[in-house]
Amino acid sequence: MSEGLDYKFLIDTFFVALSGVPIALAITIVALMVALPLGFILALSRINRFPVLHRFAQIYVSFVRGTPIIVQIFIVYSSIPLLLDSIVTKYNFEMNVYDVNPIWYAFIVFSFNTTAILIEVFRSALNTVSKGQLEAAQSVGLTNVQAFRRIIIPQTLVVALPNICTATVNLIKATSLGYALSLQEITLRAKVAANVGYNYVEAYIDIFLVYLILCSLVEYIFKLYEKRLIKYKAVNA
Repeated sequence: MSEGLDYKFLIDTFFVALSGVPIALAITIVALMVALPLGFILALSRINRFPVLHRFAQIYVSFVRGTPIIVQIFIVYSSIPLLLDSIVTKYNFEMNVYDVNPIWYAFIVFSFNTTAILIEVFRSALNTVSKGQLEAAQSVGLTNVQAFRRIIIPQTLVVALPNICTATVNLIKATSLGYALSLQEITLRAKVAANVGYNYVEAYIDIFLVYLILCSLVEYIFKLYEKRLIKYKAVNA
C-alpha cells in the first residue's frame, strides 16, 4: 500500500468531481424554483390560519423536520416507480417507469424538503413586517397583489435572505446524497474514480474542496443581492 497522498490522482479527480457540479446546481435551482413560491404561499396560510392549508403546512413541516432526508429519498425513489407502474399498467401506457432518469426523483425529493424549510423561513420573516403596512397600502389604493409585490415581499426578503442563503447552501450539500439515486453528481463521480486504486482519502478531499468552493460562491452571490435589498431596511425600521 502506497504511503502519502497521490497528488496526481488528487488533481485529476478534482476535475472529475467538478464535472458533477452542473447536476448539483440543476437540482438546487429546480428545487428553489418550486420551493420559493410554495414556501411563501404556505407560510401565508400559516400566518393567516387558513383552515385546511394551515393544518396541512403544520403536518408537512413536522414530517420533514422529523425525518432524515436520506429516508425521504428512499421513500420517493421506491414508492413513485411503483405508483407510476400501477398507473401505466391500468391504462396500458407504453412506458417503462424504471427507465425514468433519476434526476426527476431528485427534483421531487429536494423540492419537497426545501419547501418545508422555506415555509418556516418565510413565516418568521413575514411576522417581522407590520400588518399596518398592508392596511396603509390598501388605503392609498393599492391592491393586495401590488402591496405584496412593492412593499411586503421586498421587506420580507431582507429579513429572510440570510436564512434562504443557509437553506440554499444546505441544499447544495444535501445533493451529495444523490448517490443514493445513482446520480452522477460530485460525490458519486469522485468515489467511482477512487474505486480503481482505492484512493478514497484523495477523493474525499476533492469532494470537500469542490463543495467548499461552490458553497462559498453561492454565499458571495447572496451577499451581493443582500446589499441591493438593504434600502428596504429603512422602510421596515
